[in-house]
Amino acid sequence: MTEPTAPIQQPTLWSDERWTARVIKNEDDDGWAVSMTRQGDAEPALVGPWTMGRDKKNPKPLDTAAFHTLVKTANEVLRRHEQQLHARLNKSVSVGAGSERIRVSLQIVPDEDNPYAILRAMDEAGDALGEARVPPTFKLTIDSAAAWIEGGYQRPSR
Repeated sequence: MTEPTAPIQQPTLWSDERWTARVIKNEDDDGWAVSMTRQGDAEPALVGPWTMGRDKKNPKPLDTAAFHTLVKTANEVLRRHEQQLHARLNKSVSVGAGSERIRVSLQIVPDEDNPYAILRAMDEAGDALGEARVPPTFKLTIDSAAAWIEGGYQRPSR
């Protein structure tokens, strides 16, 4: 295990055991930006504008309140990215009505060498009715789900 790093609290660099905030020159204009990088990540989770100091040339120094706000915002950005990725990789539709309702889900497995998707059908009680491996490009719609159900849960041809 690695030793926890000591907190840094400098005017343009703050860090704790999880996050590092760094005030940097904004390349797009004469202002400043702040980047928030999670420990162990190669890229910042958040880069945004930073306030000028009273002299209107140098950046406002980081402080405890600003750091905690930046950590909260960076965590929220990461959470939204995770939600977006989950939504992109997991889809579902319902087919039928009443007690005959079947939920069909598509879970994409983004393997670098051999990506694929799993198509699953479950009844209202959550019991598995069928499963098939399909290409990650499979388009799950109500019509494609109904055709798969009608075909006896065999691997779809498309």
